[in-house]
Amino acid sequence: MAAVTAEESGVGAQAALLDVNNIEVIYDHVILVLKGVSLSVPEGGIVALLGANGAGKTTTLKAISNLLRAERGEVTKGSIELGGERVQALTPNDLVKRGVIQVMEGRHCFEHLTVEENLLTGAYTRGGDRVGIQQDLEMVYGYFPRLKERRGSQAGYTSGGEQQMTAIGRALMSRPKMILLDEPSMGLAPQLVEQIFEIVKRINEEEGVSILLAEQNTNVALKYARYGYILENGRVVLDGEASALRENEDVKEFYLGLSGSDRRSYRDVKHYKRRKRWLS
Repeated sequence: MAAVTAEESGVGAQAALLDVNNIEVIYDHVILVLKGVSLSVPEGGIVALLGANGAGKTTTLKAISNLLRAERGEVTKGSIELGGERVQALTPNDLVKRGVIQVMEGRHCFEHLTVEENLLTGAYTRGGDRVGIQQDLEMVYGYFPRLKERRGSQAGYTSGGEQQMTAIGRALMSRPKMILLDEPSMGLAPQLVEQIFEIVKRINEEEGVSILLAEQNTNVALKYARYGYILENGRVVLDGEASALRENEDVKEFYLGLSGSDRRSYRDVKHYKRRKRWLS
């Protein structure tokens, strides 16, 4: 099943902030990684990009944030539009200034800096706005009280959960319109995952920040997202409202670990059989 347009899917009920239109990504001029990927993120929405490891989720986020060139990758077909304007030619720095920032997989804090110094690096594009930066620093501490307690600690010696909070807080300091979150649950205890997702939901609702969330943890992602796209082998094979995806029998079987008594488990089903059912 190919991805549909924002208007057809219902995502277009709100104005689209981001439109990815049929993009193809190639690495080293020969390795085709993404094949006709389309998706849309509305103003103020939370959209999940789902799939197994290697499905193309991180590549999709890096294509949007223009980070592919550092890895010898490029978008060779299709377009990426922010607010109706094509942004493929912009630098990552220009995209940050326009309000799009990516929180990388693996948390990527500056380990030798303190938590607060890490947060302040997120405001580097804002020049001498000292009053606004201090206000936003307190706003981040309001969402992440634990960071305020650890503000003077060297980031490299904080826990995985605290580093993830620092990475998200640093993104907030740039006053983003959209945050691209790459595998925020990776390596974290389930209770901490729920805590971080609750905070992400609050940021979305209270600050109006749109979220594009790449996750292997389909269960938690569909709990908080409003719409979802499922990637397999660099293609969108299924998309729909999060509530509908949660009830889809194939999604239950292959991604949520649930199945009826007459259905086999995910591990017992060959990939090509799954692909055939997705695309039928």
